[in-house]
Amino acid sequence: MNTRVSCDEFGSEMKTCRWCSHGVFSESSLPGAAAYSALEVSEELGIAQSVISRLWQRFQDDGNVSRCYSTGRPRVTTPNEDRYLAVTAKRNKRSTASDLSRQLSSATGTTVSRQTVYRRLGHIGLYARRPVRCVPLTATHCRLRLAWSREHALWTPQQWSFVMFSDESRFNLQSDSRRTFIWRAPGTRYHQENTIERQRYGSAGWLVWGGIILGSRTDLHVQSVTMTDHIYRDVILEQHVRLFRGVMGAEFLFMNDNARPHRANIVDECLQSEDITRMDWPAYSPDLNPIEHVWDMLGRRIAARQPPPTCLPELRRALLDEWCNIPQDQIDNLILSMPRRCKACIASSGRHTPY
Repeated sequence: MNTRVSCDEFGSEMKTCRWCSHGVFSESSLPGAAAYSALEVSEELGIAQSVISRLWQRFQDDGNVSRCYSTGRPRVTTPNEDRYLAVTAKRNKRSTASDLSRQLSSATGTTVSRQTVYRRLGHIGLYARRPVRCVPLTATHCRLRLAWSREHALWTPQQWSFVMFSDESRFNLQSDSRRTFIWRAPGTRYHQENTIERQRYGSAGWLVWGGIILGSRTDLHVQSVTMTDHIYRDVILEQHVRLFRGVMGAEFLFMNDNARPHRANIVDECLQSEDITRMDWPAYSPDLNPIEHVWDMLGRRIAARQPPPTCLPELRRALLDEWCNIPQDQIDNLILSMPRRCKACIASSGRHTPY
């Protein structure tokens, strides 16, 4: 078909304006009209020849080439089916998008893709996310946590300033690979520069102990073996905690959790002989202990070191250096968050908190 389009309005604006918006189609028999073939118009405007021919045919049929109003592709699901997806997802939060799609198809006969399920749930604020890992809490744990939080919720910063928060943590050579993020392009997930090699069953590392107090901190104790009651008494209490008790006086409170080495008889005897008051602490409450966030800060600093530690001596030096480099004001802010932690625990009736 040798379609001819006449275009006496093709001037200098041809290359900068959409040709269909100028009404460039006219009958080739009109006087003074310059006729162009569909191929010539296609080459001039950079548009496929089939598009030119189709628009010219439409212009011949109804005299118009503007795009007709369209509502777009019809929705596959009805509002009732959208509500069904939402209710099903809320009832069983572990259902996958494929599971929800199959359940919808079984209940209504409507087949939708996984992406459609994601979009429908996203419209009401439901998104697929990994669940938070928390320690298991029984009714007794919740009751004790709630009672402890109510007792300490109104403590002043002055009262918290006499509390030393302590705990142990373990740092391995390859355990912190998930603490950092990288920038990568799509499709390059398994490129060598975007991967971190990690042993499946962990690797060698160090056990560390530390204590934090408003305005100060203990030295970091690093050891390769498991904490025992004798090590806890002879090293932790005698070489670290006892010194702070001597400086701060009788108002000093020592916080440690209910791990077995912390509650041994020889540890209790040492605390009594040194006149160190131990703070009551509810079991399974790492979210109430601000030093847990300090361990996270320390782990991120170790993971961000360039080059990263490759052997145990390097890891030990890195732990000691980064422990000293953590700004004290960040530690103080964590300790001063204790009233908010108590209020969050009260609001959750002793259950898990955002901390």
